[in-house]
Amino acid sequence: MNLMSVLVPLVPAAFALGWWSSRRVGARRSGAEVSELSSDYFRGLNYLLNEEQDKAIEVFLKLAEYNRDTVETHLALGNLFRRRGEVDRAIRLHQHLVSRPGLSDAMKTVALLELGEDYMRAGLLDRAEALFSDLVAMDAHAPSALRHLIAIYQHERDWHKAIEHARRLEVMTSEDEAPMIAQFYCELAERSRQHGARAEARDYLRQAFKCQADCVRAFMLTGRLHAEDDQHVEAVTAYEAAIQADIAFTPEILPPLLNSYARSQQMERAEVFLREMLSRYHGVSPVLALTQLYRQRDGERASIDFLTSQLRLRPSVRGLMALIDATMDKIEGEARENFLILRDLTRKLLEGQAMYRCSRCGFGAKAHHWQCPSCKSWSTIRPIHGVASE
Repeated sequence: MNLMSVLVPLVPAAFALGWWSSRRVGARRSGAEVSELSSDYFRGLNYLLNEEQDKAIEVFLKLAEYNRDTVETHLALGNLFRRRGEVDRAIRLHQHLVSRPGLSDAMKTVALLELGEDYMRAGLLDRAEALFSDLVAMDAHAPSALRHLIAIYQHERDWHKAIEHARRLEVMTSEDEAPMIAQFYCELAERSRQHGARAEARDYLRQAFKCQADCVRAFMLTGRLHAEDDQHVEAVTAYEAAIQADIAFTPEILPPLLNSYARSQQMERAEVFLREMLSRYHGVSPVLALTQLYRQRDGERASIDFLTSQLRLRPSVRGLMALIDATMDKIEGEARENFLILRDLTRKLLEGQAMYRCSRCGFGAKAHHWQCPSCKSWSTIRPIHGVASE
């Protein structure tokens, strides 16, 4: 993890801490002592900005000793301990802070939230769940506590509880959590499908559509259920609706869609749909799909001519690989050896490329994920468009 990404969020708290500490201490100490405290504070801040965390901790521990009531100092230290992986120290500090007599309810709640995050980082999810549930019951920082609970239930794949608490969060904050809840229902539908409970899976998908009428994942799962039941006409309709809902997911949708076109003998419909996509989607997937269609219907020469003309309009490494594979049988001698080398180099280039990227945090992946493994956002992993990717 980049240390600056860890330290920068602490800077505003450090500034506020310095102002607050100077004000409190200034009421009781001489000008020389205030000057010393101020100097320590700015020295600690400088260590933070220069990524010298150990020295920063020493300074802020000294600041905390100046005044045992400096709650903000302890909170900043606990946060820093947690972020640098010293979770045990963070837990002890926050537990001590919570147990201190005379601590205001507001500050105690903040300390409890921090302690709950410590537990989550340490993997003590049962303790974190109990703590956040108590905060929700007390209506103390309830939105933050609810968000943490939702994160816990997602980690535990307890989708029913995740749905319940997401709906409570909607009521409490008036924020729209429907797209996230739709994903939870899709998770339940996928689990039911894998267990053979197909009617139950369809019920969950209906709930997903109630939350988000254009849920692309729900359309894709609907298409998959139809295809597995050999209902390929219905599957085609569902897959086409998925692309209409969000064309960015075209690379994921086209393979099962093409299979259902073929199984339902709707290749003319397939050509019309793919041709229409060429004007709306600038990736190479529709081009490769049409190339395959023309190879099967019109022969190798027609498919190569089409692919060559399209590559001039939208250069693509994946398209180049398809062109090399299509022409290999027609090349002999030294030229064939050179093409084999070019094909191997092209394949290695593709193997090292991230094909998907999270639009929220920038996480790169070779395979598609509905939930970003890094920032845990839903439906933010999308194909990368470029010569070496989609």
